[in-house]
Amino acid sequence: MQTPPAARFLSRRAFFKSSALASGAAALALPSILSAANKTAAFKVAVIGLGGRGLSNLREVMSCGARVVAVGDADANAFPLALAAATNSKNRPRTYTDHLELLSNEKELDGVIIATPDHWHAPLAKAVMAAGKHVYCEKPLTHTIAETRELRNLARHSKVRTQLGNQGSADPHLRRAIELIQAGVIGAVREVHVWAAASGSFQTGQAKPSGRDPVPKGLDWDRWVGPASWHDYKKGIYHPKAWRAWYDFGGGSLADWGCHGLNLPYRALHLDYPVAIEADAEKPDAFCYPKGVRVRFEFAARGILPPVTLWWYDGGRLPPREVLPESVGNLPGEVPQAGVLIRGENGFTFGQPHPGANYLQLAGDARLEGILSHPATRHIPETLPRTTNHLQEWMDAGRRGGETFSDFETGGKLTEIALSGLVALRTGKKLEWDGPGMQAFNAPEAEAFIHPKHRSGWK
Repeated sequence: MQTPPAARFLSRRAFFKSSALASGAAALALPSILSAANKTAAFKVAVIGLGGRGLSNLREVMSCGARVVAVGDADANAFPLALAAATNSKNRPRTYTDHLELLSNEKELDGVIIATPDHWHAPLAKAVMAAGKHVYCEKPLTHTIAETRELRNLARHSKVRTQLGNQGSADPHLRRAIELIQAGVIGAVREVHVWAAASGSFQTGQAKPSGRDPVPKGLDWDRWVGPASWHDYKKGIYHPKAWRAWYDFGGGSLADWGCHGLNLPYRALHLDYPVAIEADAEKPDAFCYPKGVRVRFEFAARGILPPVTLWWYDGGRLPPREVLPESVGNLPGEVPQAGVLIRGENGFTFGQPHPGANYLQLAGDARLEGILSHPATRHIPETLPRTTNHLQEWMDAGRRGGETFSDFETGGKLTEIALSGLVALRTGKKLEWDGPGMQAFNAPEAEAFIHPKHRSGWK
């Protein structure tokens, strides 16, 4: 059985080697960036991608004491809001539409936050690591499984600190739930249900539009599309925000929320790759994420831990009411719009997708109890470190060394699991899945979604 993510975080990984690095990682063999000066000086950050998540991360990292010295986006219309948020009497960030120019000019950067559409995550993260800068990348880590595997391999040999932006990983509820589930409080787990609320930022189930609209002044559309398959600009269809619905740029709710909702079960249950995946939707489509998605992941036994069936639902689909404990509904007969339910033989945990578990109910309990305060669990020690903030944890690791909780190895494997559900959805088959080999034994057509072709000339 592979080392569980939580245990891997507790022990320092010894992967810095003096020998030649693996192919593709030689550019990351950099001098130590943990000098005495940058352990104490303000952490200098660039933010690339200035939409909703980018602006949120910018404000949050500043609240942690970082200095935002540069911002980047293919759409120059995004600069005013970012500059307004990051400019003060001592600092005015420089603006870039070209990330390579940013990395070339900003030599004193400590780290880069990536919050672009998904199809740009891998090229940007590779460039940032090659430049020797710590990297924080929004979820999902990449747009495809093959890209994720490449980043995981690069990060193993890199001296930079990495963090996936699934912020619930820093929540004390999630870390306590890992401790309690792994201590056996709810007993053996064979069933998990995860469901995401309908997104208000993109529309699923759309037909691919025809024609094109004039590109707004300040938007470099060729650069925005970048390595993805070409799409003519259409107002309100792809940019801003709506890109998540389109497979060439994002992966719908499963890519958007998978690294949140699957995070707790993945960690707490020591899940490896699924061995079988089956998905269905109301009206599957080749270009756009459909409405009403349901995915069934089958995970094999892990040592003494039994097999697990994990169900994913989004777009208004919900778990059958009969599988939900009565106490989970806000009102009798009503199911919360989003949730994570981990059912064990002796009880269950329930919570919103970010932390995964806000509540615990054991056999014999009359109601839900807060997972941080259940009286029957007070004797179980805390084994995982606590942090105040996901970005702060990344910055601290960058300054002082040490681990992050959602580094590209842990967060990358989580991303691969979520994206494998997309492969099943797009092939329309129940996949016999080979996770380590990144292939479906029974569906050679899955290769096109695992290793898609990219437009040349973009990196």
